[in-house]
Amino acid sequence: MVLIPEPLTAKAFAPFGDVIEANEAARSFLINGGTTERFHDLAVVTAEAEGQAGHEAARVGISVFRGQARTFPLTIGMLERHPKGSQAFMPLQDQAYFVVVAPQGENDKPDLGGLRLFYASSKQGVNYHQGTWHHPLLALSDNADFLVVDRIGGGPNCDEFFFPDDDPITIDAAL
Repeated sequence: MVLIPEPLTAKAFAPFGDVIEANEAARSFLINGGTTERFHDLAVVTAEAEGQAGHEAARVGISVFRGQARTFPLTIGMLERHPKGSQAFMPLQDQAYFVVVAPQGENDKPDLGGLRLFYASSKQGVNYHQGTWHHPLLALSDNADFLVVDRIGGGPNCDEFFFPDDDPITIDAAL
């Protein structure tokens, strides 16, 4: 299977999460004496608070992930999901990136036939819904920093699914 990038739009990405983007479609209003425009409530952040014995309590945290550029075409071999909370990525520089997602399939596995590849501009973030299957960060430029909001603590919160060896999936970077 070869994945070809499609533009990241709120409508196309809705089954997998939210697009975080300050644009004309977002609800906005002025604050701070009219000097700042607030683009309000752009993503629904979720995090189950219950922790496992022997672990710190779960909470929402903010981190920075620094990605290294990928080389294309790229063969991918796995997806991950976070069953106990959403995970948001917002680029901190003027650098685009790719997003790979899959719908939930049978037996608690991703539906690889429904894989989608999105091209996200440097002005768009994504917030994966809790439990959404996705590929780890796919930076297109070296040292691409992303602000990440996700669940921290409370025990494991990452399931991984590795593709069958006889079914390679390739990302074609042609836009």
